[in-house]
Amino acid sequence: MATKTSSAKITDDKIITAYMETVLEHERFPQSVYKFCKQHKLKEEEFYSFFGSFDALRRAIWTKFFQNTMNLISKNEEYTTFSNKDKMLTFFYTFFEIATLNRSYVLFSLEENRKMLEKLSDLKDLRSHIKDFATELIDEANADKNLRITKRSPRIFSEGAWAQFLFLLRFWMDDSSAGFEKTDLAIEKSVTTIFDVFDNTPLESLIDFGKFLYKEHFV
Repeated sequence: MATKTSSAKITDDKIITAYMETVLEHERFPQSVYKFCKQHKLKEEEFYSFFGSFDALRRAIWTKFFQNTMNLISKNEEYTTFSNKDKMLTFFYTFFEIATLNRSYVLFSLEENRKMLEKLSDLKDLRSHIKDFATELIDEANADKNLRITKRSPRIFSEGAWAQFLFLLRFWMDDSSAGFEKTDLAIEKSVTTIFDVFDNTPLESLIDFGKFLYKEHFV
C-alpha cells in the first residue's frame, strides 16, 4: 500500500503500514508525530483523525491482526459447524499465520518486553478481543448444558485462553523450525489441553503437553 503521499485517500491501514515500515527501516520507533507525518506527506490532523498517539496506533496494529484473523475465518463457510475446540484451533492457526506475515515487526516490537508480555500496553486491546472471543465460545457450550453444575466459567476460560495465547506468542517468537511447524504443534497440543481441562479429562493430555514443553526447553 502507498504510504508516501496524501494524494490517495488516507486510511488507518495506510497509516499503520507507513508506521510499521518506518519502524523496520530505521530500527526504532518514531518519537514525533510531526516528523512521522512530514516523512510520509501526511497532515497531522489526518493522523489524529485515526489515532490519538503512537501508543494507540501500536495497540491498533494488534487489533488489526485480530480483525483480519476473524475476517479470514468468517470466509470459511464450514466454520460455524466446527466444535468449539476446532474454532479455537482455527483462530490460533490463522492468527499466527498473519503474525508470520508481519514477523519482522512483531519481533522488533516485542523483543525487549518478552518476559513481561502480559503487562505490555501494546497488547491491551488484543487481550480484550481474545477474551471476548473465548467467552463467546464457552457461552455457546454452556447454552447446550441444562445443569448449572456442568456449565463452565467464561471468566476462567477466557483468562486461560489469554494465558495460552501469551505462551504461544513466546513460543512462536523463538521458533526456528521450517514453516514454524513446531508452533503449529504447540497450538494443537495446548488447545487440546485446555479443552480437556474443561471436559474434566486432563491427565493424559497434560502429561503429553508437559513432555512436549520439556523437550522444547520451555519448562
